[in-house]
Amino acid sequence: MASALLHCSGLQAAAEFKIATADKRGTYFAIGADLAKIVAPGADIALEVMPTDGSAANIRHLRFDPGVKFAIVQADVYQAFVERSERNREAARIIGPLRVILPLYNTEIHYIARADSPLNYLHDLKDAKINGGLVGSGAAFITHTLYRMMFNGAMPEANASYLPNDEALIKLITDKSIDVAVVAAGQPAPIIANMKPEAQKFIKLLKFDPAHPSSKRPLGIYAPATVRATSYPNLLTENFTTISVGAFLVTYDYKTEATAEYLIRFARSLCQNFAALQANGHPKWREVDLTLPALNSGWTYYPPTTKAIRSCQAARAKAPKPTKACSGEERILGFCS
Repeated sequence: MASALLHCSGLQAAAEFKIATADKRGTYFAIGADLAKIVAPGADIALEVMPTDGSAANIRHLRFDPGVKFAIVQADVYQAFVERSERNREAARIIGPLRVILPLYNTEIHYIARADSPLNYLHDLKDAKINGGLVGSGAAFITHTLYRMMFNGAMPEANASYLPNDEALIKLITDKSIDVAVVAAGQPAPIIANMKPEAQKFIKLLKFDPAHPSSKRPLGIYAPATVRATSYPNLLTENFTTISVGAFLVTYDYKTEATAEYLIRFARSLCQNFAALQANGHPKWREVDLTLPALNSGWTYYPPTTKAIRSCQAARAKAPKPTKACSGEERILGFCS
């Protein structure tokens, strides 16, 4: 009886989809939570936000795990799969059907050292013991990629560790078996922003010098970014430069009409609720726009969502702007109709 009433009323249960993000205390998870709360309901989607090991793991979750229809992926990790797909059949099989919905924002890479460390810049990192985060995470990938680019060789395995951020920070301060812990997260990164003012006695953030000779190669993929003192008022008194990498909202090239329709609704709701995301979501939403710029070679937008976003944007641009109420005097003088 209940199902008949549901059918007759034209209602149906929301589709249960998942989005692969990263650590629960990271920005990717917060962005996923915003999408689940602000965007998904308008598309009749119940979106579960999955904590994961990070970008490389997210690509596999999206590709192979039931119910995972979205993933947030770091640009350099996606690009690495694309480049390897030219000579590696497994990489081609994994990355080939993936599609971009929306470029998001640049993720700042935070290099954390002890306050009394002689290290001050990323170009000081040679031979340091560095924790890049969990295997499969974007932080681990950028840690090793950046090291190779800056120092023309792989990081020695004896100097590399793959611990969760909280464990790495403890070791950094206590037994000092780690010299640097790397946190890849859009500012303000909760794990850093939530530190007490006393943390200044124990840690500092390393800077990136774009003018240093070792920075030339990384700037072909990564971009300088300003870490604002307002993001971490308990730790910083002034802004400084770090390095950053783009983040993208990604899906699969779904051909099934029902799934494609849900993704179209999601894209439309994303456009319609974009102002709410920027006003009420994570601060990183203020760096996102819906212009859908050209992608790198080997990357492809998902056509149904691209069409939905562009159509929505065009309709919003044509919508008449709200007019303020006219006073009697203004109407008499001809300033409004």
